Amino acid sequence: MQSDLIAWPGSRDQMVFGIKWAASIVQILGYTATGFGWTPWNLYLFVIGVLGWLTVGVFWKDRAIILIHAVAMAAMLLGATAS
Repeated sequence: MQSDLIAWPGSRDQMVFGIKWAASIVQILGYTATGFGWTPWNLYLFVIGVLGWLTVGVFWKDRAIILIHAVAMAAMLLGATAS
């Protein structure tokens, strides 16, 4: 069965709650890394945080969250490959 492949502790809501907070903390670390000029670590942190929030948007079926984080991800990836 498909659901047997992924074993998350607790409910789906608890999983999304954990992803949301982990992604938020990682993005704050990305802002901190940017403030201290720690490149490219800031980009790595932002990518992880944005992917986390993009995942949350998909779980919530929230198009605004999906849109803003998909655009942010594209901008970061395009910017990283251009430099």
